Amino acid sequence: MAYLRDVIAPRLLDYAMTRPWLAAYRDRVLAPAHGAVLEIGFGSGVNLPHYPDAVTSLTVLEPDPAMLALARERLAAFPAPSRVIEGFAEAIPEPDSAFDVVVSTLTLCSVSDPARALAEIRRVLRPGGRFLFLEHGLADAPGVARWQKRLAPLFARLPCGCRIDRDMSALIGGAGFACVAITEDYAPGQPRLAGLLSEGEARL
Repeated sequence: MAYLRDVIAPRLLDYAMTRPWLAAYRDRVLAPAHGAVLEIGFGSGVNLPHYPDAVTSLTVLEPDPAMLALARERLAAFPAPSRVIEGFAEAIPEPDSAFDVVVSTLTLCSVSDPARALAEIRRVLRPGGRFLFLEHGLADAPGVARWQKRLAPLFARLPCGCRIDRDMSALIGGAGFACVAITEDYAPGQPRLAGLLSEGEARL
């Protein structure tokens, strides 16, 4: 079981997160990133090639040491100063108003308390700061959503702990940001059971 958790699962997740169809989404979502950036759920570092030059420092937060082990080589080549924190989005160990931008890509589906994580994101953002996100969750088609809810307990048992039935638009829209812009659509060629992709930004 430990080998599955520490070796097989991280590599499978890395493979899934580096699929070519995701690259355009990452480019688009991360384009506004600038200044001091915090990325939660850093995983194996697949966002790194998509950050613009306007990023002056990058702090990464990831609870899984096995994923961080995969990320370190990629992070070493990142041009801006960076630092790694092993921890959870529900309790970000950083001071208030510390970052210009917080990034989350395909992460809120797996945190244990997404409302708490969003509250922490708001806390560490500076006034006028941006939360940039790409998430998947509950489908807007009733038939697909019913299957997601039926299968959610099974998916939650996987090593990533993904909840495929979370309404990301409602979670982010209700998190207390002053302005939220969300675009939702299904990824071309991908199963609808994987959920609706929600991308955009929220500002304080």
